[in-house]
Order: sequence, then structure tokens, then C-alpha cells
Amino acid sequence: MADGDRRRAFIGSFTAAGGPGIVTATVDPDNGALTARGSLNSLPDPSYLALSPGGDMLYAVSETAEGTVAAYRVHGEKPERAGPRVPVDGSGPTHLSLFRGHVLTANYGSGSVTAVPLRPDGTLARSASAVLRHTGSGPHVPRQQGPHAHQVQPDPSGRWAVSVDLGTDSVRVCALADGALTVHREIALRPGSGPRHLVFHPDGTRAYVVNELAPTVTVCRWDAPDGVLRPLTEIPVLPGTPSGDVFPSGIVASADGRFVWTATRGADLLTVFAVEGETLRPAGTVPCGGHWPRALTESGGRLYVANERSGNVTWFTTDPTTGTPRRAGALRVPAASCVVFDEAGA
Repeated sequence: MADGDRRRAFIGSFTAAGGPGIVTATVDPDNGALTARGSLNSLPDPSYLALSPGGDMLYAVSETAEGTVAAYRVHGEKPERAGPRVPVDGSGPTHLSLFRGHVLTANYGSGSVTAVPLRPDGTLARSASAVLRHTGSGPHVPRQQGPHAHQVQPDPSGRWAVSVDLGTDSVRVCALADGALTVHREIALRPGSGPRHLVFHPDGTRAYVVNELAPTVTVCRWDAPDGVLRPLTEIPVLPGTPSGDVFPSGIVASADGRFVWTATRGADLLTVFAVEGETLRPAGTVPCGGHWPRALTESGGRLYVANERSGNVTWFTTDPTTGTPRRAGALRVPAASCVVFDEAGA
């Protein structure tokens, strides 16, 4: 298979810490290995990326004090900017996703979520962006003196946008109408837990929230018709009592719904959980292959870890019986922050 026919991956990085910007890589169809093919350094700190369903457009946040989002057309080895950057009217956007003709950004610094409309050609409209500002705080000083939206994504039904806020210990279920987000329900998690990211189970009836300050995973029941998230139980991501600074970052579920994995910074470990009904059973930990795993992605039955401080992306095969990850390779990417895949090309 020629390189041009291979599936592509895109890697974000922090340019302020020496990162190359957005890296394009090809994915080996046999072993999942990444090979860098080019980079684009035209956007400050593109820390999180998202692809359109067809894989022809790539979107990136600029995680800066005056946050912006940018759109790129994808062809060849280097994405090409499609129009100017658009302000999100919030600071420090850390995550973005596509939802009902809009790009949604979670703005950590300002504790808000922004909906930026898309034109029919996939480019960003420069006007009519709407901002939903979170309110509240938590008991952890200084991390929870105000809201800190860390992630926003559609639910599996495509009806709701779900935002996770580390500063307010809550998850907001939102509706989008006439370009504006409104809160349908706000679900409180344990005070001081510091929720960071959420992943849905493939069957669409459960959700798992990884808590950065705890460090734990909260297992929830998800009722899509009513837009209700019900916390059920909270499970530690590491055995025993962790020592030093440990901060969970990423969480993903296997495509068959049998396993959930988390990444934890400081400890620099991946944890595997077996899904058992409405709970998770911890099934072991393995080193992440680097330092400070900022993001975790599952693709093609493999796990990919963006290790920010060691400046590499590592990938793992997973045992089909136990879910245990086994390191298979690494790619050097300074200040790596996330990896996304063109699943349409799989």
C-alpha cells in the first residue's frame, strides 16, 4: 500500500514549549505504527484537534489567553489553512468537537463553552459565535476557585452536547438551538473530584468521567432520551494510596465495550478496567512509555498516548482477553498534546 493510501493521524503540540505545531503522520495498516510526514507551525499551541466525519477538514484550538479556533483543508502531507482564525471569546480552549453544524470549544481559562457556526463548505463563520459561561466553584484551592470547562462533546444520540467542568465538579448537558447553547441539566459530581474528560460506552447507556483531582473514574448511567446523567460509583485509577502529584488526563473505551483505559500524569501509567455491568473492575497498570501523558486515544484496537513532557507519542497493542496494553512503538513529537485519526480512511 502506498503512503498516500494509508490512513492519516494528526498530532497537536504546544509550540510555546518547543512543539512543531500540527504534525501529519501516516498509520501503518499492519502494526499501527506512526510515521511523521510533515508539520504545520502556523497556529500557537494547537493543543487539541478534531476531524470532520469525512476527514476532509481538520479543526484546531489555539490554547492561548485570547483563544481561537482554526480550520484546515486536509489533502496531501500538510493541512492547508481554510480561512482566518476565529476568536472563541474565551481563554485557554483545551478541547473541541463538532456538533450540529458548529465547532464547540471548551475554554478552560474562562470557564465557558463556545459554539462557532460552520459554513456549508466546512469553514468557520466569523460572526454569530455564542458563548455559554459556566458558574460555580469547588473546594480544591487554587484549582477550583471558578469554573474550568475542560471538555465538550456530543452524546452518542447526537441530541445533546455534554461539557465537563473541572472547577465546578459538574457535567452540563446542553441543547443547541438557533446557534446558542442552553443548559438542560447540570449534574453534580463529588466535591473536589475535578472532572476532566468523559467517554461514553459504545452502547450509549453508560458514561465514564475521569477525575483529575481525585484521582478516580466516576461511572454513570446515561439516559439519552431525557438527557440525564446519573452517577453510580467512583473507582480509583491507581492501586493503594498514590504518592506525589498524580493527575489523570485521558479516558477511552474499547470499540466492543469490554474495556476502559485511563492515563495518569505524574505516575505516568495506563490503567485498564474491565467493564462489568454498571461498574468497572481495575485490571492492572502499565507504564505509558513517556512522561506526562496528556491525552489518550483508541484507534484500530490500539492505544496512542501523547506524552507532553517526554515529547513522544507511544502506541500499544491491547490483549483481546485481558485488555492489557503492550507497548509497540514511539514517535518523537516535542510537547505532544493529542492524537486524532482519520477513521473515514480506515
